[in-house]
Amino acid sequence: MEKITARAHSNIAFIKYWGRKNENLRLPTNGSISMNLSNLFTTTTVEFLPDNPLDEIIINGEKNELMSNRVIQHLDRIRKWGNKDIRAKVISSNNFPTGTGLSSSASGFAALTLAATKALGLNLSEKELSILARQGSGSACRSIPDGFVEWERGQKNDDSYAKTIFKAAHWDIVDVVVIVSKEKKDVATSEGQKRIDTSVFFKTRLETIDTKIKLCKKYLSEKDFDSFGKLIEMEALELHAIMITSWPALLYWLPATITLMKAVQQWRKTGLMAYFTVNTGQDVHIICQKKDEQIVEKKIEELGVALKIIKNNPSKGTYLLDAHLF
Repeated sequence: MEKITARAHSNIAFIKYWGRKNENLRLPTNGSISMNLSNLFTTTTVEFLPDNPLDEIIINGEKNELMSNRVIQHLDRIRKWGNKDIRAKVISSNNFPTGTGLSSSASGFAALTLAATKALGLNLSEKELSILARQGSGSACRSIPDGFVEWERGQKNDDSYAKTIFKAAHWDIVDVVVIVSKEKKDVATSEGQKRIDTSVFFKTRLETIDTKIKLCKKYLSEKDFDSFGKLIEMEALELHAIMITSWPALLYWLPATITLMKAVQQWRKTGLMAYFTVNTGQDVHIICQKKDEQIVEKKIEELGVALKIIKNNPSKGTYLLDAHLF
């Protein structure tokens, strides 16, 4: 068996995925639109070892039982696909904080899917990789294809997958990620999504989401930054309104999160066109045009709330590396 290393990039959802109609297959209640991020990534090395009695999983230098169990479950899916029963050694590392709402599970399970399938001698298509990655972590399916991506909602396992709608070079917008805390969130995204039906606003969201997806694709195609920015900022606020009105309420924001959101809205009044979006966590993604990235970075620094700033361009999808982690 060959040792294989893959790298996958995290993604930021412009139109968010929230809620599942099938927990086991992680089929989403709605489609979504995202962009892969150049400077947030996971690197994973996998080797299947016939003599190993158990899988060995090390993530960011640690053995974490909860996450290891999810990885082993995903390895079991891949072993079933390949009709093989061999244990694996998996070493994985993120270059950004885990569990703070930056979609580390997306890049993690995308990298694991490509590395493990290749290590087992499987040559899956991009669609097959996306379907398989989705079962490990829903948003991982969006990190498989290149650039700007649409995740098709689908109705069953083989028609819910992600595909490129525009290559990474299509539009040179910038996602400035502002890390405000490295503390892990209290409720994991996977658990939080199980509360969807407790929010009175969730049904209304489903009635309007397809229209938002069409508009997002239109604005991306036309590179209409202002219309695009307004749409994604409203989408982020809508999603968090549903989280806040769920029971028990999901309160992911910190004071620094709100400081940044209010600042972005104030910047627009002075002519600096930037918009925010926030995933299921406290860290903020500020979307701007390439020409404005330096001034946006400077203004963030002046606020004094950032532990770290990571600037991202649109990125390619998941790919193989020659260098291994072990």
